[in-house]
Amino acid sequence: MNRPVPLRKRLLVRLLLTSVLIAICSVAATAWLAVETTTRAIQEEQGQVLAEDMDILRQLSGYAATHRDWSDVARTVRELSDRTGRRIALTTPARTPIADSETRHTALPPRAAAAVDPLHTDTFTDPGAQVTGIDPRAVGPYRLTRAEREHVALLAEKRRACFAGSGVETSVTRLPSGRSVLTDADGSVDGGQVPARCADGVLNTPTATERKALAELTAYAEDCLGRAGVELDTPLGITVDFTDHSMLTRYVAKMSLAARLTTDRARSAEQTRKAAVAEQAERCVDSSRRRQLTPYVAPAAELFLGHADSAAPHFDMSAANKAKVTGVAGLVLALTVAATALVAGRLVRPLRALTHAAQQPPEQHVRVPVTTQDETGILAVAFNDLTERRERMEAQRKAMVADIAHELRTPLTNIRGWLEVARDGIVDPDPELLASLHEEALVLQRVIDDLQDLAAAEAGTLALHREPVRADELLEQVVAAHRVAAEAAGIGLRTAVDGTPWLDADPLRMRQALGNLVSNAIRHTPADGTITLSAGRHGDEVHFQVADTGGGIAPEDLTSVFERFWRAEKSRSRRTGGSGLGLPIVRQLVTAHGGTVTVTSEVGKGSVFTLRLPGAR
Repeated sequence: MNRPVPLRKRLLVRLLLTSVLIAICSVAATAWLAVETTTRAIQEEQGQVLAEDMDILRQLSGYAATHRDWSDVARTVRELSDRTGRRIALTTPARTPIADSETRHTALPPRAAAAVDPLHTDTFTDPGAQVTGIDPRAVGPYRLTRAEREHVALLAEKRRACFAGSGVETSVTRLPSGRSVLTDADGSVDGGQVPARCADGVLNTPTATERKALAELTAYAEDCLGRAGVELDTPLGITVDFTDHSMLTRYVAKMSLAARLTTDRARSAEQTRKAAVAEQAERCVDSSRRRQLTPYVAPAAELFLGHADSAAPHFDMSAANKAKVTGVAGLVLALTVAATALVAGRLVRPLRALTHAAQQPPEQHVRVPVTTQDETGILAVAFNDLTERRERMEAQRKAMVADIAHELRTPLTNIRGWLEVARDGIVDPDPELLASLHEEALVLQRVIDDLQDLAAAEAGTLALHREPVRADELLEQVVAAHRVAAEAAGIGLRTAVDGTPWLDADPLRMRQALGNLVSNAIRHTPADGTITLSAGRHGDEVHFQVADTGGGIAPEDLTSVFERFWRAEKSRSRRTGGSGLGLPIVRQLVTAHGGTVTVTSEVGKGSVFTLRLPGAR
């Protein structure tokens, strides 16, 4: 009956073919990578490496920004040359040598790679350099004294603690000038927005050194403006921006001038003059800043880059190397095939067991052993779980058929018996007999209606007509519907509502669910007992409770109360009434509303059923 799987379709063969293809692709990719790497290495030896060049330029620009001359740069040049394997030479613009990592004084390249000038740089030497063209490490007269650095550091720690007290996490960062500032995780100075109680302005107040440098810069700028014949409407004031993001690496000069006006065709002559004055002031501040920093930085120099004397190793594609590559490729291929065959064999065995088990008749409920912890093992566990669920469902189906037959047999037998007696003329069809037949028909109809409701709820086809419902009104309606039955049994019905909770629900179905719980409570509560219906809002939910003072439910039976046709009385007697479908219907109705139902009980003291439903917004 079971046809053998063709050889070309077997999983083992497919895995072997896949592994061979992967191995071939891997060998080809490795060979291509080796050729590509060798070619790139040769190209890098013939040309300049941009990343190394930029790092060398950044290091030398930083040296020039922090030294007044090039007298001690030779050691830095040698260290950079040893690290990068490049020849590095520095000369003046007139080609006078300053430092050279090559000791044999060979000829320099015909053209310089870059100019090293911390006051005129158009390359990325450090964050902020491209904004002003000045290396941010060139701080000159703005460098704080030791006492000032310690004082500002204490102020920064104090502000950081204030920020932390306001829920803002920052860290202290020291600028090239020695000033400490606060930065957050995004790098913003002062944590982005400063809390009101921390904005004392003390940390950003210039020190004596900075005020002296700013006064000097202001004098240079005013001299520049005077030589340009520019007269300002307001005094020129230059401050240091400690909150700008670029302050992490550089100073930014801001002018206290009239606001620049936008260019417009209809702009007046006065506005044009003010804009020209503002532009000239900006140029003067920029040139004055370079004039101020010039004595503190090294003079401009030319940077030459070349190759080191030592020859780089070459990849020789000789016959021996080819044999090595071929041998390694063959070994990799053999190992791949062997490993794939081993793994594929382990994979195929449990799959065959699963296939064999799945092909057995459903009534056998065959299970497969779980031998691995991988995906195949997980599949075997899922198959066994499915088998167990199928077995339980089959048992439940048989039990439900037996229960339905039992529930329908009793009223049908009674109706048939009385009808046969009346037909044979043994008794007259008096009103008492007709009332008995009518009662049995009602029992039969109730069982059928309950089965219909339960089937619709479990299938998800139960129609709900939702509307806003007040919990207290809902409880009053349920109590009114069962008051006569409760009084006849000598049982008191009470309600307790906390506030006026609302829920979005079908009032008819909710009365049905609560009514089933009340009916059960009446049947299982002795005379002089009480049944309490309560409701209240708990967060986003509305909780309903039906508590009775009956005999309670045994702990071992609590997990079965919501099963179909379950009764606390094992004899299945109808002395207490009920079809055994009321509580399953309650659970399905509550689930259809998006809620849950639970039960707690203590033998001899009573039971409490709790319905938790989403409350109305």
